Amino acid sequence: MSYNQLKAMIAPSILSADFSNLESEIRTVEAGGAEWLHVDVMDGHFVPNITIGPVVVESLKKKTKLPLDCHLMVSEPERWVDTFAKAGASVITVHVEAAKDLPALLKRIRMAGCKAGVSISPETEVKAIEAVLKSVDLVLVMSVRPGFGGQKFMPSSIDKIKRLKTLRQGQKQNFLIEVDGGVDSSNVGLLSDAGADVFVAGSAIFKAKNRKKAIEDLRNAIEINR
Repeated sequence: MSYNQLKAMIAPSILSADFSNLESEIRTVEAGGAEWLHVDVMDGHFVPNITIGPVVVESLKKKTKLPLDCHLMVSEPERWVDTFAKAGASVITVHVEAAKDLPALLKRIRMAGCKAGVSISPETEVKAIEAVLKSVDLVLVMSVRPGFGGQKFMPSSIDKIKRLKTLRQGQKQNFLIEVDGGVDSSNVGLLSDAGADVFVAGSAIFKAKNRKKAIEDLRNAIEINR
């Protein structure tokens, strides 16, 4: 997968879904045209919240054909790569702030058969990951502080996306640029124009009565700016 081979991709975050009826929730976004499912994994240590573990990912894998985009907001991510890969993750993204040996960790993700992603939190600059851009399939820019859904979008992420787009072009790389946090139809066009390819949206999709329309609204806002 490379940025010049794919259209803009919508990745609904199941963190905002109704967990009492998760299979049905997934069906609605799958039918609505989503390309990925974004799975926020939190451990209560790296971030002050606990969410989804590998057992849930394994169950999701049985219920959907959509790629599972697993975002590990965890301490010691190297402990969990193989487990989530075996559970059915298609993409595993780790935080530069949590990685002890990021190059080795990215290599391990790929050896486990998954696409390798690296994420930067709002307080982290792009320069922190520049050395590994040739080794990643995806860079995830957090536009909210990791740990909770429903936060307000932080505009500072736009400049980071622009910087990543410039580096991608200059280095002739094909990594995808993903953005997560407060993404909705009011800002998704700006994010696309800045260079983002994958758009994680939680509340904007799962809090809508018509999920298909919510996804279409995001996609239309992206196309207007292309």
